Amino acid sequence: MSASITLNDQPVLEFLHALGKKLDDLTPVMDSIGQEMETRVSNRFETQTDPMGVAWSPWADSTRKSYPEDGNGRLLDRYGDMLASLTHVADSASVTYGFGQPHAVYHEFGTKHMPRRGLLTSDPDAGTLSDGDQAAVLDILLIYLSET
Repeated sequence: MSASITLNDQPVLEFLHALGKKLDDLTPVMDSIGQEMETRVSNRFETQTDPMGVAWSPWADSTRKSYPEDGNGRLLDRYGDMLASLTHVADSASVTYGFGQPHAVYHEFGTKHMPRRGLLTSDPDAGTLSDGDQAAVLDILLIYLSET
């Protein structure tokens, strides 16, 4: 199963639209945003917190009992596959970042049997960034704009 979250963060979208009017190819700034978001998401594995800084829910007893002995012993990091699949792709008008592992969507949204342990957005249904992620993206855009 694959899923897509469409960013609907109005301040970022408005700024990108204004910037797009001034520049033909935004690939460099989109790549910078992708790199920054990869770093921020990767750091969430270390802090075990969602984009808003809220700690991830601990494992259920059933997960703890069935956890493989050769696993890494950390939330969302059984063998490191999901984190290793984190990537981004930038083009002249957008950047897409996320995981290549299909099960990542269950962590981002949560399920009936598993709490959400967000990594990408503050609200996956709305497609909004956390305040910190939004500020980081806007900082990159402002720096890029000031250099052009």
